[in-house]
Amino acid sequence: MKIPKVQKRLCRKCKTHTEHKLAQNKRKTASSLSKGSKVRAKRRGLARGNGGHGRYSKPAVTKFKRTGAKSTKKTDFRYTCQVCKKSSIQAKGIRSKRVELV
Repeated sequence: MKIPKVQKRLCRKCKTHTEHKLAQNKRKTASSLSKGSKVRAKRRGLARGNGGHGRYSKPAVTKFKRTGAKSTKKTDFRYTCQVCKKSSIQAKGIRSKRVELV
């Protein structure tokens, strides 16, 4: 996907439409100790131990298949105002294999 390097957008600091320079960042992935992963581990039974406590033992984390996993990551676009040098993030990231700044 091709996106122009310089775009005219509304600067919240200047309160006018100015030229903005575009910089591309990769979105950060969630850490292994995020809240969601802790909850999933608890549901799997890792927090309670795996043994014969009235249930079957659970397989290791590597045995689970991530079905429906996304093949691409969303990109962050940071716009920097050419006048006041204030930078802002785009609200929605674009999901595409390759983003090219033209």
